[in-house]
Amino acid sequence: MVWVPLGAARADRRALLRAPRRRRTTMSLEWLTDWSWSLDGLRDFIATGIQSFRDCDTSALAAVACLLVLFVWYCYHVGREQPRAYVTVNALMQGAEANGLQNGFVYCHSPECVRCTHSDGLNQKLYHNLQEYAKRYSWSGMGRIHKGIREQGRYLNSRPSIQKPEVFFLPDLPTMPYFSRDAQKHDVELLERNFQTILCEFETLYKAFSNCSLPQGWKMNSTPSGEWFTFYLVNQGMCVPRNCRKCPRTYRLLGSLRTCIGNNVFGNACISVLSPGTVIAEHYGPTNIRIRCHLGLKTPSNCELVVGGEPQCWAEGRCLLFDDSFLHTAFHEGPPEEGPRVVFMVDLWHPNVAAAERQALDFIFAPGR
Repeated sequence: MVWVPLGAARADRRALLRAPRRRRTTMSLEWLTDWSWSLDGLRDFIATGIQSFRDCDTSALAAVACLLVLFVWYCYHVGREQPRAYVTVNALMQGAEANGLQNGFVYCHSPECVRCTHSDGLNQKLYHNLQEYAKRYSWSGMGRIHKGIREQGRYLNSRPSIQKPEVFFLPDLPTMPYFSRDAQKHDVELLERNFQTILCEFETLYKAFSNCSLPQGWKMNSTPSGEWFTFYLVNQGMCVPRNCRKCPRTYRLLGSLRTCIGNNVFGNACISVLSPGTVIAEHYGPTNIRIRCHLGLKTPSNCELVVGGEPQCWAEGRCLLFDDSFLHTAFHEGPPEEGPRVVFMVDLWHPNVAAAERQALDFIFAPGR
C-alpha cells in the first residue's frame, strides 16, 4: 500500500467520480492502490459505489444480485431447520435404557427430569416455579395448584392404590377411570372425522417395518410379553420434527385441537402399536390433570384396555377417554392373522382444569424447566 498526501487523494477521487463509466472500473483499481484509508476515503468510496449503482454499472448490479440471492438462500435454509426435539426431557428418555427398567418402562435418573425423578427436592422446585409464575402474572386462580404443591407428599402417599399419579396430583378434580365423549366433545369429533387421514399416514409408516430392524422414528417399549411400538409426534411436550414430517396431516391436526396438551411434560401424541400376544404391565401415569384419548385405528378381537379394574374395548374410528393416573394395563390376545392393535394417542386437558390453571401448569412443568 502506498501512502499519498490527503489532498492528492481527494483530487484523484473527484476525478474518479467525474470520469465516464467505461473508464471508471480501471480508474477504481488504480485509485484503490493509492487510497489513504482515512474516514474521508471510506466516505468517498461508498459514494462511488452509490454513484455506480445509480449509473447502472453492470458489475455493481451483479454484485448486489449475488448478495440478494445468497441472503434469500440463507433465509430459506434457516427456515427449514427445526429445533432439535431431544434436547431436554426427551434426551433423558433416549438414554434411559442404560439406566434400568421400572414397572416395564424406562426411567431416567437425571435431576433435570421432573417426569422421571422422584426426590425430596421436587416439591421445592415446583413451588419455586409457581412463585416465579405468580410474580410474572398473578396469584389469582392459583389456590388449587398452591394447595396441591404445598401438600403434594401427603396427597401422593395417601391416595388409594387404584389411583396414584407418580409426579403431580391436583386436588379437587372429579375422579373416574373413564370419561364420556362429551368431556372434550370438540376434539373427539375432530379426531374421529379425520380417522381415515391418520390411518393412511400410519399405513404408510408401517410399510417400513421389517423382521430385522426397527424403522427410524419408532421406539420399542419394554413389556412382559410381545412387542409394543410407539411413534411420537410430541414426546413430553417436545415436538419430534423428523416424525412430524412423516405425518404432516396428523401433525397439523394437533394444532386444531382445543385441549391438546402441547407445552408441558405431561403432553404426548403418538401412534401406539401392540402386536398379537402383547401385555403391557400395570402402571400409573404421572398426573391427574390430563385425560388420555385413544382413537382406534386398527382394533382386532380380544384386545382390551383395563383402567381402575374396569375393562373397555377400542373401536375403529372411535375415541376412548380415560384417566391414566389410575392403575391401568392393555393387552392384545387376538390371533396373529388379525394383525396389530393400533391407536392414535393424544393427551388432552382434564375438563375441570381452568384456563388460568392450564397456563400456570404449562409454565411450571415446561420441558427442561
